[in-house]
Amino acid sequence: MENNISMEYDQFLSENRVKVNKYLNTVLWFFVITGPAIALGIKGGIFIDISYGTCICISALVIVLSAIHLLLIRHIPESTITCLFALTSLNLLIVYMAYSHISIYLTWFLVPLLSLLFCDKLLYIYAIVLNYILMVITTWLTAPYEAGFRLDHNTASSYFADMVSGFTIETVIMFASGCIIGKLTLDHFRKLFSQFQEINEQKESVKEKVEILDSMAEIYDNVNLLDFVNNTEMSLRDAEFKVHGIDMNSQTHTIMNQRIINQVMPDQMDEFMKFTSIKTVRARLAQKKLISADFIDVVSGWFRAQYIMVDSTPDGIPTKVIYTTRNVDEEKRREENLIRITMTDEMTRLFNRRCYDEDLREHRKDELPDNFVLFSIDVNGLKTVNDTKGHAAGDELIKGAANCLALSVGNKGKVYRTGGDEFMAVVYTEEPEEICDTIRMKTKEWRGVYTDEITMSVGYAAHKDQPDASIDDLEHIADAAMYAEKERFYKERGIQRRR
Repeated sequence: MENNISMEYDQFLSENRVKVNKYLNTVLWFFVITGPAIALGIKGGIFIDISYGTCICISALVIVLSAIHLLLIRHIPESTITCLFALTSLNLLIVYMAYSHISIYLTWFLVPLLSLLFCDKLLYIYAIVLNYILMVITTWLTAPYEAGFRLDHNTASSYFADMVSGFTIETVIMFASGCIIGKLTLDHFRKLFSQFQEINEQKESVKEKVEILDSMAEIYDNVNLLDFVNNTEMSLRDAEFKVHGIDMNSQTHTIMNQRIINQVMPDQMDEFMKFTSIKTVRARLAQKKLISADFIDVVSGWFRAQYIMVDSTPDGIPTKVIYTTRNVDEEKRREENLIRITMTDEMTRLFNRRCYDEDLREHRKDELPDNFVLFSIDVNGLKTVNDTKGHAAGDELIKGAANCLALSVGNKGKVYRTGGDEFMAVVYTEEPEEICDTIRMKTKEWRGVYTDEITMSVGYAAHKDQPDASIDDLEHIADAAMYAEKERFYKERGIQRRR
């Protein structure tokens, strides 16, 4: 990452060179008016020892230097050569003006000052050294002329020594000051650039997070950001991101939730209002990532409401929460289908042993109704059919028994296949004998491909006959009754069950 920042900072300095060169070229072109300006001074009697030819030469020199520098900018804008040419051109222009007896002093230090804009230590040193050399040479060449106008200097040498001494001191001060200014500037630029990079990275990170939130928001039908510090709510699905205030003293539900309430199934309204209450959600969500509950929408079916913690206090109390709702009707249907599969016997499509055990567990929790009857059923002679006619015939017999039982019980209860040829039924009826008669009638009517007879032994236990018996006691009573009937069946047919 540091290498990337360094490379991008170098690129920044390179681009800065291009900009400064363009600015310096503008400055050079601006110096074209120096010639006409001096000519006006000559006409006004300000410049006595300067000719109009000098004015023309100055403007011509500026045009040539500016044009050459412009060509360099167009072909090698980032090159050190282009930078050096601009600084050298300005120095030469100042030398020519000084040699032409145009009095300049502070202008000598303009070029080193401008060189600081390149943010390059070597270019600054070049500008200082070149400037000092040219300053000394120009002072030596103009010393005889300038000394003639000075009363404090008798000779050109004394004038030269006096001026160069001052220029030297000023150059040293300029060099030291420029080095400090340059270092501070570079450090400041580097710091700003690093901060700029960090800001960009943060912006990219925030942008990615917003994109993720946007993509996540598409999953949900409603997404609401609740801020319990500022007591506000804002829908993340709305284009305007409008913030609404929350009055925690009088308000129990968010604006978004108030719209949803109208579509909740009436018999689930109390539970929904309790779950979505914003007065208790912080306590319920404390130390948790999310809480959720499923409800039914009268129009679109099942939906899931969730509170997801975004930020919290050090002790885990939520300060920012996202409230979402999402349609899960299809998911619920798949879930119900999976439950149905796990609770269903594959061969007979009746309920299986697992479902039977689950239902009995639920019945144990509550008091049994008076019309509760538990049936125990077993297919007679299945082993004999399997041994003599094959397992296809045995499977046919089991399926036939299941059909007869399902038709006999109908919507009065549930039939379970609890073993190979064993069945149980939970039936709500006042006349259990009628169920037994129906089973016998259905079995007599049944005909199969491999066998044309099916018989079943049926036993039952009714809660009204055994009011003090538990559901487990009723199961044992029904089993005992079924086995008693099975014994009678085999005895009547003269079949020895054990050989």
